[in-house]
Amino acid sequence: MDLSKKTTSTLESLPFYNLIGGPLNACIRAQAEAAQTTVNFIKEVGLEEEKDGVTEAIYVHFTFVQNGRKVTISVPLLTIVPIPYIAINSIDIKFKATVSGVETDSFSSNYSSEYNENYSRNYKSWNKRKTTSLQTSFSSKHDSKCTQDSSFSVESTIDVEVHAGQESMPAGMAKVLEMLGAAMDLVSPDGELSVNDTTFYVESGKKARVIAQYKTPKGLYDSQGIKCKGATGKPNAMDKTMEFELEAKSEPYEISCGDVQKVLVKVTEVAVPTAKATSSSATTA
Repeated sequence: MDLSKKTTSTLESLPFYNLIGGPLNACIRAQAEAAQTTVNFIKEVGLEEEKDGVTEAIYVHFTFVQNGRKVTISVPLLTIVPIPYIAINSIDIKFKATVSGVETDSFSSNYSSEYNENYSRNYKSWNKRKTTSLQTSFSSKHDSKCTQDSSFSVESTIDVEVHAGQESMPAGMAKVLEMLGAAMDLVSPDGELSVNDTTFYVESGKKARVIAQYKTPKGLYDSQGIKCKGATGKPNAMDKTMEFELEAKSEPYEISCGDVQKVLVKVTEVAVPTAKATSSSATTA
């Protein structure tokens, strides 16, 4: 197999799934953690759980002067603090594969030769025999080794660039904040007591229906402390109001809530106008 094929084969064995999928999975997990951070921020900063298990928005109440009088404003905390919406905008994965190796071709040769000569010579001398033995040996050994090396190298690096920033607010959260913004209200630091009217005219034997409502400095309606001298009220739990049936009298009624809030209501009796009979005549020809 030639060098290029070996290099290509080696590159194909690299774990490209991990090289590409690893950073992507890490970014997905990071995005999930960022979303969970946003949820935790909203729960811990902007919401609180009451004793009955109901979750309510946290309000900030502060007082300032408007048109020469002190007023208290109640603002949902989530509308005045930035909510973290961090999102990954783009992911750039750059890598360069590296394969390093050496290809070696080697061979060796071994040559040996040996020559043996064994001979004898006989001759007579005074009837004696003499034997001569001559042995010649020749050995030659040659070792040869040839090595051919070819090296190749392919580099592999990976660069991951992640670009993140503040994401636009989700439509649902934007709608919630819009509703919370519309819920901002200005209230007197002592609260506000209001009635449906301060002057009533009733016929003889009938009563005026007076509805009183009190708004606390935090902007909550509460009818528990509304009282009227000389009359007993009937609370309306749904509207958080107190209803009084007042008869006509010369002095005004005093409706109060606490020691500060007081409203005077005047109920006057009026006579019922009587209908006058009219007559008409018609002439026929």
